[in-house]
Amino acid sequence: MQASSKSSKSAESGARSAIRPATGKLGILTPGLGAVATTFMAGVESIRRGRSKPIGSLTQMATIRLGKRTENRSPLIKDFVPLAELDDLVFGAWDPIADDALTAACKAGVLEQKDIEPLSDFLREIKPMPAVFDNRYVTRIHGENVKRGKTKRDLAEQLRQDIRDFKSKNRLDRVVAVWCASTETYIKAGPQHATIEQFEKAMERNDDLIAPSMLYAWACIMEGVPYCNGAPNLAVDTPALMQLAIDRGVPISGKDFKTGQTWMKTVIAPGLKARMLGLAGWYSTNILGNRDGEVLDDPASFKTKEESKLSVLHTVLQPEIYPDLYKDFSHVVRINYYPPRGDNKEGWDNIDIFGWMGYPMQIKVNFLCRDSILAAPIVLDLALFSDFAQRAGLKGIQEWLSFYYKSPMAAPALQPEHDLFIQQTKLKNTLRHLMGEEQITHLGLEYYQS
Repeated sequence: MQASSKSSKSAESGARSAIRPATGKLGILTPGLGAVATTFMAGVESIRRGRSKPIGSLTQMATIRLGKRTENRSPLIKDFVPLAELDDLVFGAWDPIADDALTAACKAGVLEQKDIEPLSDFLREIKPMPAVFDNRYVTRIHGENVKRGKTKRDLAEQLRQDIRDFKSKNRLDRVVAVWCASTETYIKAGPQHATIEQFEKAMERNDDLIAPSMLYAWACIMEGVPYCNGAPNLAVDTPALMQLAIDRGVPISGKDFKTGQTWMKTVIAPGLKARMLGLAGWYSTNILGNRDGEVLDDPASFKTKEESKLSVLHTVLQPEIYPDLYKDFSHVVRINYYPPRGDNKEGWDNIDIFGWMGYPMQIKVNFLCRDSILAAPIVLDLALFSDFAQRAGLKGIQEWLSFYYKSPMAAPALQPEHDLFIQQTKLKNTLRHLMGEEQITHLGLEYYQS
């Protein structure tokens, strides 16, 4: 028994020592300096100044159980895992609109002036670098703060230089990037995205299927910067860039922050399946009036978002395995741009279910949420966890971060996991694994065996 205990402690010590410490400053770059990015940056600074709490952030507020329930070990994740400290974070951004973070935050209308004003000195200093932006991919936004270049390769190389300059100017030890910009028009992966050689040739000939988000992803990976895709854009989710991330030892994750309606679906749908209750149909509609709503008012951009939202229920419910319960259920998603609502999105869900002997029932959900308030702590967690993953030697797709995404990336031919509770278990077990702790299975038989 003693030998086993010593062996376990040795493995734990080895796992911890293999993780590089979070020394120095961590830069967080956001393509996009709109509602989500400014709410995130203002929130972190507010926390640093003791004006608010990091509500909604697992890295800052959640605990993690270690060992047996009788051991009563449940430290905060940030005390268990060597994450970057909030005081060590430095922010930068790109945006096609030249407004500094203070102006952008005021225009976004997410935060009230009483919360913005005390942070105005900090926000005013964050000025966006010229963006790689093309109106053909986001038709409802027009901006002049954009890069110029003969080819898309030229533009991507400019992004690489921006990253190097940002790191040097701020004396940063490490950098991560989290996409906080708009949803692009729908693109399906083609031969241009199959290998890195084909991808780079496509950049050089200005191929239309190479969107700006892909250039950011390529530039970040080439500079060794973990890349988190907060929109449903194809971006890094291509064979070429996934392989490049592995080759260069860079963690990547995506797609599309899981904030409002889809988050609720990943809570409710697993509950229906757990009880073996049938689903006849699920009708979802939203109204929102922020820049995201305006962009999604374009059918081509909405197509990208729709693909992300529609994938959730089918994957969770598995109608191919449970045809009596879920075969041919109707799933409709609508998003309507309604300017008076601003960032305060409202979602309605009508869920038609059936139970014993086929009797019908209904669930109705009316969720009045604040889109950027829910997204901001996700940006923080993804940045800190992605930096941790890189220091732990992880590379390529970080499926354990699927907890944060509507349309999680997974290995080719592998079905992504959408069940929020399985995703949470995967996240925490990954942290336990990397830190040399035992996995938690919740079997619990040992407590009842004599």
